Amino acid sequence: MRRLFFLISAIFFLLPPATAPARAAKRLTIKNSAKRLAIKNFSHFSSQNTLIGAVGLHVIKDDESLIELAPVYDVGYNEITQANPRTDPWVPDEGAVIKIPSSKVLPDAPYRGIVINLAEMRLYFYLKDGPYTSVLTFPIGVGMEGFATPPGNYRIVQKIKNPFWYVPVSIRKEDRQLPAFIRPGPDNPMGRFALRLSIPTYLIHGTNKPFCVGRRASHGCLRLYDVDIRQLFESVRINTPVKIIYQPVKVGVRNGHIYVEAHKDYLKRGENPYELIARWLLYKRNFHQIDGKKLRKALKERTGLPVDITEHSRS
Repeated sequence: MRRLFFLISAIFFLLPPATAPARAAKRLTIKNSAKRLAIKNFSHFSSQNTLIGAVGLHVIKDDESLIELAPVYDVGYNEITQANPRTDPWVPDEGAVIKIPSSKVLPDAPYRGIVINLAEMRLYFYLKDGPYTSVLTFPIGVGMEGFATPPGNYRIVQKIKNPFWYVPVSIRKEDRQLPAFIRPGPDNPMGRFALRLSIPTYLIHGTNKPFCVGRRASHGCLRLYDVDIRQLFESVRINTPVKIIYQPVKVGVRNGHIYVEAHKDYLKRGENPYELIARWLLYKRNFHQIDGKKLRKALKERTGLPVDITEHSRS
């Protein structure tokens, strides 16, 4: 397989030694956002081609870490670490070749408005582009254990620029040093833009802690990198539908090949993946094309990378 090497230039992060990852995370910032390398923009697809993007490669140099590479490539912490399970996310070996998970199977949901797949921690925004539908996609941070974001059908009811954070009483009980509210600025955990959902107290917003994107770290809200929430904020309209789902395993097709993308089922509520895939194949009438060994391997490893499970394919 041809290897594509992406070189990062003019993007520097200041990280302390790996022996203090907590302090490093607090200092992590995203700079020179205009030069970020991402999956998108505006990927076209069809019912016969539901796999977008392409997996990339990056060669580790100097003191780079997966933590700092994630926002550069617009992927979440969960995505880049699952795609490289044998690589230390804080201190990877110099010269190591890192897989960039910049290819995605579209979730099994209507291609309309915003679709959020909690299992893979990623948001999809579908837009009409003449006779076609195109999609923007962004990594997200989701609710921590005990504060899972509820799946369901909602809509955008308010767009807020430079939001105040009115700290919920429940959170102030956890940290009594928090004030009643935090003004817009670098200390505001909501970032510079927020989209309020029709379900009370839940928002899609930015963050002042980019290392939380791709993690279960919020009290239920959905966090995006600041450059991503700005793009989404400028594109979305009031009453845009928002569908929140939980799909650890997705099945898609491109150029006649069948792909499975498997993520960790951290809530232990995903449906049986074999039943899901069997139902998809029955609908598509493609049973004879599947390589069972490749399928079992993909479901066991759950790297979050699309895997070609077509019989006689090279992957």
